[in-house]
Amino acid sequence: MKKVLRRAADRIRVGSPGPATAQACDELAAAAGPDPEPRTPGLCEECTALGEQNWAHLRICLTCGHVGCCDSSPHRHATAHFEQTGHPVMRSHEPGEAWRWCYRHAEMG
Repeated sequence: MKKVLRRAADRIRVGSPGPATAQACDELAAAAGPDPEPRTPGLCEECTALGEQNWAHLRICLTCGHVGCCDSSPHRHATAHFEQTGHPVMRSHEPGEAWRWCYRHAEMG
C-alpha cells in the first residue's frame, strides 16, 4: 500500500512527468511566456452569459485568455473549454495564485 501511495504522489508532484508522458510536459513549458489578456477579467465567461454568478474559482486559458469556472463549480466551464478547443494549459485566475495545469497530461506546473 505504501508503494502505491508513493507512486501516486510522485505522479502529482509539481513538474514531474505524469502517467501519460515519459518526460516533462511540453505544453507547460510552452505556456511559460506572458499570459494572454483575460477575455472576461474576474468573471466566468459562460456563467456570465447565463446570468449566473455562482462559481467557486476561476481559471484562465493560457492559449486564448478564456476565463472559466473550476471543476468545483456547478458548470465546470474551464474544463469544458479544454474539451471543446483542445487548449491544453490553464492557470488559476485567483488573486495571489500562479499555478498552472496541463489538462492533456494531468500535470501541474
